[in-house]
Amino acid sequence: MQLQMLLSAGAIAVIVAWGLIAPASLGAVFDTALAAITKNFGWFYLWIVLALVLMSALLAFSRYGNLKLGTDDEEPEFSTTAWFAMLFAAGMGIGLVFWGVAEPMSHYGAPPPGITPGTPEAANAAMRYSFFHWGLHPWAIYAVVALAIGYFQFRRGGPALVSTATEALPWRPVQRLSLLFNVLAVIATAFGVAASLGMGALQINSGLARVFGLPVGTASQLGIIAITTALFLTSAVTGVERGIKWLSTFNLVVAALLALAVFVLGPTVAILDTLTTTLGNYVSEFVRMSLRTTPFRDSGWVGGWTVFYWAWWIAWSPFVGLFIARVSRGRTIREFIVGTVLAPTAAAFVWFSVFGGTALHLDIWQAAPIAEAVEADVSTALFAMFDQLPLGTVLSLVATVLVLVFFVTSGDSATLVLGMMSTGGHPNPSARVKVIWGLLVAGIAAALLMAGGIQAVQTATIVFALPFTLVIVLMAVALWRAVREDWHASQAEERRLRRRLREIAERER
Repeated sequence: MQLQMLLSAGAIAVIVAWGLIAPASLGAVFDTALAAITKNFGWFYLWIVLALVLMSALLAFSRYGNLKLGTDDEEPEFSTTAWFAMLFAAGMGIGLVFWGVAEPMSHYGAPPPGITPGTPEAANAAMRYSFFHWGLHPWAIYAVVALAIGYFQFRRGGPALVSTATEALPWRPVQRLSLLFNVLAVIATAFGVAASLGMGALQINSGLARVFGLPVGTASQLGIIAITTALFLTSAVTGVERGIKWLSTFNLVVAALLALAVFVLGPTVAILDTLTTTLGNYVSEFVRMSLRTTPFRDSGWVGGWTVFYWAWWIAWSPFVGLFIARVSRGRTIREFIVGTVLAPTAAAFVWFSVFGGTALHLDIWQAAPIAEAVEADVSTALFAMFDQLPLGTVLSLVATVLVLVFFVTSGDSATLVLGMMSTGGHPNPSARVKVIWGLLVAGIAAALLMAGGIQAVQTATIVFALPFTLVIVLMAVALWRAVREDWHASQAEERRLRRRLREIAERER
């Protein structure tokens, strides 16, 4: 374990130092790597992620769905509401707030190849691909990783580590790579969270500038990181049962109220029409979007959006997967898949219909300058839309608070997961360990923000996703083997019990 942490810390230190000393060089190297990966392995990402969607459906609705993450008589640790709130907050809550307006408007102005920008077809495609990028596919990635970790942890008694699943495979070379798999998970988590803290500071700064006139600049952003860090460390020290659970539930309520307010104050009928039409388009185009590349067209759209997203979700999967597994003990596989794939997908569809649908309606029918705002700075997209609605300032303030609390829950969850990874998979690492990791991640974010290297580290995180994709494939294979074995074992035990009961009944006659 010490070697694992030494290698992880060493790799993190090298990349951070590089980002501080020569951010342009770091960005150029990883941009080149990302472009090469996107061009040569885009098809691989598409096939793997679609396979994970199909695997999730098969596990949920097959005979294996009744198996539990834990013993057969174990009950869930958290209520369904608290559980959903925590996995949603850790998974992509902040992303939905950031991209709810920005992504549909971006696609509207620069749609997939073959569609003219600024047309009704572009608007339909914008909503359809927003549903696609935030729907079943990313949540299936998280679900399979989390299910593999949780299954081997709670049902087989292993530690809460990525390697726990891969070590169950009967292949010696794979078992010997456990250290590497865990190191990749730590690096991806640390950089992913640090980059998100930095990017989140930019959006919070934009919101506070819009509402209170706070200057936009590095000093403000560093102050935001400091305050956010203090908040999520305070929450982390209180433990999952209080800090994360309470904040996640609060966030879920505030997000629901914000969406309801926009639904009522905005073009209500247009939002319902958008949801209906886009859902139909999503279902009918599901397979085509899942496997779409552009071999006969010189376009980087699929690579810049779909493949980029798939790589980002994969890079985040060890962090989100470990956290979801931590709070899911006692759930059946069917409950787990429904809660981690179908329910968040439905919530994302409603969110994009409300915010993206409103923004498109205002831009198309009322000539609101939302597209121009998105093109100038995507972090201001949400606030530009609020400017066109009644109570816009109030909505901007609520959204800023929502972003802040989402970042607190993400930072809180990340310190928990990093603490688990660094203590051999202990489900409740000490407060000292979590504080150390929280300060390190915040320090990385602050340092790179000052040096201008946040974007480069985000790109680096995605580059690490390629080797981790192979790890996910191995985890999926191990999970399938274990589920089959346990199901057949449970069936054999049931047959043995029935036979025993028949023997007792015959003796009593």
